[in-house]
Amino acid sequence: MSQPFRRLTADAAAEFIKQDGVRILDCRDARAYDASHIDGAERLDDRSFGGYLSQLKRDTPVFIYCYHGNASQTYAGMFADFRFTNVHDLVGGYEAWEQYERASRKPAPGPIPADLADWLEAQGFPRDDINALIENKTTPLMRAARLGDAAMTAAIVAAGADLELRNADGNNALWLACFANDPATIDVLVGAGVDVDNQNDNGATCLMYAASAGKTAAVVQLLKAGADVLLKSADDYTALDMVANEECLYLLRAVEKSLKAQQKAA
Repeated sequence: MSQPFRRLTADAAAEFIKQDGVRILDCRDARAYDASHIDGAERLDDRSFGGYLSQLKRDTPVFIYCYHGNASQTYAGMFADFRFTNVHDLVGGYEAWEQYERASRKPAPGPIPADLADWLEAQGFPRDDINALIENKTTPLMRAARLGDAAMTAAIVAAGADLELRNADGNNALWLACFANDPATIDVLVGAGVDVDNQNDNGATCLMYAASAGKTAAVVQLLKAGADVLLKSADDYTALDMVANEECLYLLRAVEKSLKAQQKAA
């Protein structure tokens, strides 16, 4: 028996939502929606579902997405159960959409130098793929960052590595550079434009991790790069709440005090 709704890959979805009258519904949680969403998307949850049923005509084009393409199928089926005839959801969810957008706006990586190809092979990656994924969705850039190898990190960036890729925990390469506590590697990534305030699957940022692990050198570099000290994790903790040593405590308190004074003055 066929599904009462149609599943779209990200490229097909990009074309579908260009048509007039499409209602784009995001069924992720509010924090994820506020952080980023498809242009024109509206929040969908169990409370708002009934409102859409009463507002929309049954032939309205409806496009639904979630995190990974699971919950969106449930909601798409619910709309179809109420006789909506033009319902679609996104295969792979918002994660697939982000990958599609990155691929659409970035040039393909250039040729990989022989010495870099040798390093990739030695680390368990294919010789010809600068953005290859291995266990835990680790990329070459993440591996070099975790090793605290600033020179190799720079070489991988120069070869066209995708700075926005995240591992299975939702961490980007900067998190791994903070694990290494290597200022030079952190500087390479920051200079290349890595997202300093990336929040992983638990809402934790690199600054939160570095503060909680007592990685003082990393905290210094992150603050220089403008990391947001006021962001909160999924458990409602800031980096200051997680601080593990006096040096990090002093640094974070000073920045937080300055920011709050600026906000008060404004």
